[in-house]
Amino acid sequence: MGLSAEAPATDRPPAVPEGFSGLLAGFRDKLDRALAGWLEVKREEAAAAGSPETLELIDGVGQLATQGGKRLRPALVYYTYRGCGGASDDEVLPLALATELLHTYLLIHDDIMDHAEVRRGLPAAHVRFRDAHRAHGLHGDAADFGRSVAILLGDLAQSWAVELASSVSAGRGPASRELARCFSAMCQEVIGGQYLELLVAQRRAASEEELLRVLRLKSGRYTAERPIQLGALLAGARPEILEELSRYGAAVGEAFQLQDDLLGMFGDPGTVGKPVDTDLKEGKFTFLIHHARQRATPEQLRTLEAALGRPDATEAQTAEALRVLEETGARAAVTAMTDERLRAARVSLEAVAGDLRPDGRLFLAGLIDYLRERER
Repeated sequence: MGLSAEAPATDRPPAVPEGFSGLLAGFRDKLDRALAGWLEVKREEAAAAGSPETLELIDGVGQLATQGGKRLRPALVYYTYRGCGGASDDEVLPLALATELLHTYLLIHDDIMDHAEVRRGLPAAHVRFRDAHRAHGLHGDAADFGRSVAILLGDLAQSWAVELASSVSAGRGPASRELARCFSAMCQEVIGGQYLELLVAQRRAASEEELLRVLRLKSGRYTAERPIQLGALLAGARPEILEELSRYGAAVGEAFQLQDDLLGMFGDPGTVGKPVDTDLKEGKFTFLIHHARQRATPEQLRTLEAALGRPDATEAQTAEALRVLEETGARAAVTAMTDERLRAARVSLEAVAGDLRPDGRLFLAGLIDYLRERER
């Protein structure tokens, strides 16, 4: 499909940019070119089939997918592959792009479930099509139309992810089954984690074990462990290397989600790309809420409940609820959980550092440092 614009691969390791940010920026350029190439192929296919409605959906997915984002998940596929000895961008970029398109699908559907109006600083997909319905004077409910089209956009992105992942695993013998199993598990686990997150939010209660399962399924595995496994499997990593990298990925992925929960309450809206009181008003039951409710006085609990799960909560009510998260030590407790996981990730990485090629080793180590800085 012409996903890679790189020169033919050789066994010679590429030049390594200085620092994590350089590595990530270099990869982002590669992935953006691969994404542009994929979208162009899909547009050409739709045009040849005489399907302007499909072309409109393709552009709808492309509008979100090309808006940026950190690209950490596909970068983990890529740099783990490189670190474990993989040498061909043409081989790994389709799998990295599959991981990013899976993320795109989940973001589109997440915004519907969360009633989020903004994604990456711009209107969410269902909002764009709601507004388009109104602008064109179409019949029916504009909000329902927007949600329905956004579901289709997510479905399309997911179908592309499966198509790309399948093309990578095809014809690789036993490795095909492992790659397919890993990608399928990643898809299923994150959906299961989201369902459990919905359940605990509706119950307004959860055990620590349930919250840990949400953390592992929705983020630990999906954000880092599975992408790392995909890259390592594609490169043919030895089982003992794969096992240690999996531990690293689980710890990093959980730390990432815990930080997202903190940023969802205390972050800068410009950096986060959406209003930071959304999680509170939507009633997401995270470790932050769990710790606060366990430690709150009756008065603090009433203050928290006045904003939790209440879309109409005032700015003053949300500010008071955030104060409770600070005063009960909930914010400090979640920060400590994050630090514990980053320490565990460092231990696992150091156990295999000598077996990894430089660019992969530097990226994985740099990710830990990036997450430490992200806390501040």
